[in-house]
Amino acid sequence: MKTTAVRLYGAMDLRLETFELPEITENEILMRVISDSLCASTYKAVKQGTAHKRVPPDIAEKPIIIGHEMCGEIINVGKNLKGKWREGQRAVIQPALKLESGYDPGYSYQYIGGNTVYAIIPEIVLERGCLIPFEGDSFFSGSLVEALGCILRGFKAFYHTDYTNYIRTDGAKKGGRLAILGGAGPMGIGAVELGIGYAGVSQIVVTDINQERLDYAKRMCSPEAAKVKGCELTYLNTSEYDDPVKTLISISDGGFDDVFVMVPVPELFTMAEKICRVDGCINFFAGPAVKDMQGSLNLYRVHYDGIHVVGSAGSIPEDTVDTIRLIEQGKINCGALVSHILGLPALKDAVFAMEKPSGAKKVCYSALDIPLVAIDELEALGNTDPLWKELAAIVKKNGGLWCAEAEKYLLENAPKI
Repeated sequence: MKTTAVRLYGAMDLRLETFELPEITENEILMRVISDSLCASTYKAVKQGTAHKRVPPDIAEKPIIIGHEMCGEIINVGKNLKGKWREGQRAVIQPALKLESGYDPGYSYQYIGGNTVYAIIPEIVLERGCLIPFEGDSFFSGSLVEALGCILRGFKAFYHTDYTNYIRTDGAKKGGRLAILGGAGPMGIGAVELGIGYAGVSQIVVTDINQERLDYAKRMCSPEAAKVKGCELTYLNTSEYDDPVKTLISISDGGFDDVFVMVPVPELFTMAEKICRVDGCINFFAGPAVKDMQGSLNLYRVHYDGIHVVGSAGSIPEDTVDTIRLIEQGKINCGALVSHILGLPALKDAVFAMEKPSGAKKVCYSALDIPLVAIDELEALGNTDPLWKELAAIVKKNGGLWCAEAEKYLLENAPKI
């Protein structure tokens, strides 16, 4: 059967093409991809081409389908998989296969990726337990599982030690105080949602130096909504303070138990150590673009105050399952992360535009032919187009956030490719 997909042929060489898929084998599954969320990691792979560690050297002859945050429904099951999987079943892909080659869906394969109408799930994905059932009420929330799973792994990476007996406890401190430095972007917003819905912290402070980004994050995850759930949430523009460290220590009543560093800036790492209380834990979550980034740390505090430093990247199937459970239980509002929607024909330009990050997560609906549209723009666009007008009304009912009802209307009424 034919599919339409965005494929990578080389560095910055993306092409929207329609081509024939091979028949699935008895150990493969055919999936209709409904949605995929754009990730900065995809832009890095597109920019580097074969220089990227996950991109094969022969993509000029065997182009790969990009996109690794996919959610869809199974439409055909190989003979040997009958009974294990069924047609019509929703599922997400956990793209980190942990292979020696480093190859993963969305970076390395000809027939599986998020930016296609149909994908063939190969045997290796099934063997690794990386096709995971999903029963959430929207496909876009399934597409956010991978990103949220990485953040969830970050929360699991925190740890604390009782120095009276040296018993170590994994995870962010329950009822503790959390700082998210450089956290007004999509991953920071996700960390706020998980800090409240998963970690159960009592205070979150999100910092940034861009007021526009902070205002956006505050609209997506409001302090009022957090308070209802028992968490004090504050957004702080540190560029407005002569001594931001002193301010952060003051509003946290002496410091934070856990600190995420969401931007690869050495000065933020130094700030993280200074605002940690005794037994505080820092997760340098941001991925540096260079291999020799240096940062300073007060070793006196490491020894006498027990400051811990960890780093986490990616996730494993266990995190995917845990994230799905949180979504299905309604403990995470995935709509808080979505800033834009688009269709497959608009994807190429949207990926190239990621050189200068804007908004939060952009969700691509693979079978639709719609431009890149900001959720905030729906009302204005509705003045001339009834599709956007109805979507604006639905989103407004949902507190200004993208939601399952809006997605359903879009899928039923938007033009198809």
